[in-house]
Amino acid sequence: MAKDGKAYLSSLRDNRSIYIDGRRVADVTTDNCFRGVVGTAASLYDYQAAPENLEQMTFQSPTSGERVNLAWQLPKTYGDLVRRRQAIEKWSELSCGMIGRSPDHVASTLAGFRMGLAAFRAYDPARAAALESYFQYARDNDLFLSYVIINPQSDKAKSAGGQPDPHLVASVVDEDSEGITIRGAKMLATSGVMANELLVSGFQALQAGDEAYAFTAVVPLGAKGLSLMSRRSYEHNATSVFDYPLSSRFDENDAMVHFDDVKIPWDRVFVFKDLKMAQAQWHDSRAHVFQNYQSIVRLMVKLRFMLGLARKIAETNNIINYPQVRETLGLMAAKVSNIEALVIAMEIKGENFGEFYVPDRAMLCAAQVIAQTTYPEIAEAIRSLSGGGMIMVPSSYADFATPETNAIIHKTQRSPVASSEQRVKLMKLAWDAVGSEFGSRHLQYEMFYSGAPFVTRGNSFRFFDWDGVKDPVDRFMGSYGLPEAARKLPNAAE
Repeated sequence: MAKDGKAYLSSLRDNRSIYIDGRRVADVTTDNCFRGVVGTAASLYDYQAAPENLEQMTFQSPTSGERVNLAWQLPKTYGDLVRRRQAIEKWSELSCGMIGRSPDHVASTLAGFRMGLAAFRAYDPARAAALESYFQYARDNDLFLSYVIINPQSDKAKSAGGQPDPHLVASVVDEDSEGITIRGAKMLATSGVMANELLVSGFQALQAGDEAYAFTAVVPLGAKGLSLMSRRSYEHNATSVFDYPLSSRFDENDAMVHFDDVKIPWDRVFVFKDLKMAQAQWHDSRAHVFQNYQSIVRLMVKLRFMLGLARKIAETNNIINYPQVRETLGLMAAKVSNIEALVIAMEIKGENFGEFYVPDRAMLCAAQVIAQTTYPEIAEAIRSLSGGGMIMVPSSYADFATPETNAIIHKTQRSPVASSEQRVKLMKLAWDAVGSEFGSRHLQYEMFYSGAPFVTRGNSFRFFDWDGVKDPVDRFMGSYGLPEAARKLPNAAE
């Protein structure tokens, strides 16, 4: 047996505190702001639990014996890694790559932590034991986790402890024999409203004196004192699936998380008041690689979908044979293929990390840098290919049901290769992908989810094999020198 949608939906009824539009949500599984995307998440579990998909989506937990998602597998060979990636692709395809924080994302983060257990043991054996135990628990229950690792934006020129309110950023305010107490806020809990538990940590550099902010722990969404304040629900404002095919089902949501003296037991605390380990946990393990590898695989699926959308728009508008359109589509195809090539490269060029096999870190960093400019370029190209077509569409599906407007639709929404209904359907999809609130959020998300460009480019610089490219230059320069006649002249500089 594997976890299915019914079990997942039941797990969300835990009295969690979710706020939106000035009210507390009674049940995220039925609320108009969230039920569409929660239903989509449930469909992921139904897909993995289907008998025909069990082998490609799950593996047998070594401790429980139950089938759990392959995201929890710690690959030991190249084949293991590829099989795991193929499962990520299958889940991503169910949402056209639009759900960035699907359950396999933070599962990948925890898997990265677990593969780097030696680093945690060197730091603190007790914290390492907590991590090892929790990973087993999360894996055996096939949990949907989200995380918050970014501080609320206030005075970005100051550290977490330098803000006017010392409790703006979530920090440890108390500790006892049972655990730690957290107070403050974190963002952006993408998919937080529909997760089972929340990993709380930090990715931003901390300074001496910020030790209270240097922690990593996990807390259930129903914990006392934990509240999520959701951003505007794009799903709630989607009038129908026909009019907003993406917003209505894939709005994974983002939320500010507030901790009002939330108690977290020690067996869920992996880093505690340690500035060095707060950074080392990401790179001395392979958490940073594994979590972002999942993101790039998901983006690869999303870009394929966007490329297919661009091609259909060109065909529907009958501009597919224009040389400049083919040039545009050819460039888009090359950029999408580039991301796919980097996924393949980081797998083939992977490294042995202890007993595990993980993607190549330098290739991963290169993919992150390129991805931040690729998605905006693809979105802009879709805008250009669509022109005014995705703006000048009927107000809603209801216009098809009124004789007067229906007649106008069939007269004005025309294409040599598609019916009026199909043309409107396509243009509404294009608008939802790049022009709606949902589409605009995705543009912002793809540009910044992995960090500001200076962060991703800095990582690319940090992990690139510079000796590997400098050594050939040094060897070549060593193969020649000044002509003998020039050597007889004195060196003025010396």
